[in-house]
Parts: sequence; C-alpha cells; structure tokens
Amino acid sequence: MGFELTPAFWSGLLQIILVNIVLSGDNALVIALACRNLETRHQKPAIFIGSAGAIILRIIFVLIVDQLLNISFLKLIGGLLLLWIGIKLVQGEEEGEDGVKAAGSLWAAVRTIIIADAVMSLDNAIAIAAAAKGDVVLIVLGLLISIPLIIFGATLIMMLLNRFPIIVIAGGGLLGWIAGEVLATDPAYAEKLAAALPNAKTIFEIGGAVITVAIGYALQYRARKRAHAEPVDLAEEKASDAQRK
Repeated sequence: MGFELTPAFWSGLLQIILVNIVLSGDNALVIALACRNLETRHQKPAIFIGSAGAIILRIIFVLIVDQLLNISFLKLIGGLLLLWIGIKLVQGEEEGEDGVKAAGSLWAAVRTIIIADAVMSLDNAIAIAAAAKGDVVLIVLGLLISIPLIIFGATLIMMLLNRFPIIVIAGGGLLGWIAGEVLATDPAYAEKLAAALPNAKTIFEIGGAVITVAIGYALQYRARKRAHAEPVDLAEEKASDAQRK
C-alpha cells in the first residue's frame, strides 16, 4: 500500500483534520460571502468548486511552504489582493430585478474564492505541515476528508447571512484583519517594520479591518445612490414586462 495503518498514522490523520477544521472557518466565510447573491442553482456548484480549489491549493502550499514564505514581497501582494477582495465582498454586487446576480457570476465567485484562499492558506500551511511531520499521504488524505466540512460550513454561513446581514460586516472585517496580518509579516521588511513601528502587526490588523468595512460600505452607498438617481425608462420597463408575460 505504500504506508502503514499504524496508530501513529491515524493519530496524525486526526490531527490534520482537526487543524484544518480550525483553520477553515475563514475559508468557509469567504465562500459564503462570494456565493450569497448567486442564483440558487449556481450556489452549490460554486461552493463545491471553491471548497475543492481551497483544499488543492492548501495541499500544494503545504508541500512547498518553506519556499513560499521566503519569497520577498509575495505576502505584500497577497495582502493587498485580500484587502481588495474583502472590500468587494462588503460592497456586494449589483443585483438584477429578481434580486440575484447574473448566471455568469458563478465563475467570478469561484475566482474570488480561489484568490482569497490562496492568500489565506500561506500561513495555514505551516500548521498543517507541522501536524503531518512531512508525511505527504497524511496531508492529502486529511485535507481531502476536510472538503465536506468546508462545504457544510460555507452552506451554513450562507444561510445565516440571509437572516443576519451583520455577518457580512464581521466577515469583511475578518478578511481585512487577515490582510493586515499578511501585509505586516512579509519577510522583505517585517523586521524593519517591527523595529520602526511598535505593535506594527496589531496596527495593520486593526487598520485592515477598518479600511475594508469602511471602503466597502462607502462604495456600496455610492452605488445605491447612483442607482436611485438614474432615470427609469417606463417604455422599456413595459416592453420588458410584456416579454416576460
């Protein structure tokens, strides 16, 4: 079989699954936020593809984590990307007349999930690699088993988003917080930043959370204001109604 089903193997597998459950809360939140406005028929495929993509990325990152974390300015780029994603998720997308996004947004949601997971999985990979002790079989099995858990978590959070919209604010703030942490810990300048600015990591985390929510809601408010200010073409509306009938 290539590996032995010893007590140590099962213990390591359980550790990988538990670590991934703890670390997958933010992944599930991103998936739920990205999919919340999709048509119902597109939500499940987007959640599944996004979850599978998150796990595949995590497997790759665990295997090459040492090399990734030493690349200068990689975390800077990732942190800025995550900050932008958080702002866009708080802002939300323009909705159609039926209150949902267009069908083409399925792949846009998947793309958002993959990019965000790529950034958030960099540091998470360290904990998984430590639990696996270099055993590739354990890494792959443990993360694959975790896919249903992420799907369940994302589905549950998406249901809660419909009842408690404040979760969007909390989710955006969390993504901004993580983005701030990533920005403050890039190996290219982390030591100099910490020496020049005491508590730099905490300041960046808080700043990232505040910026994400503030800009996201400012853009959302501006989009709503613009939509209300635009004149309505009644003739076009009637023609559209007639076509639907």
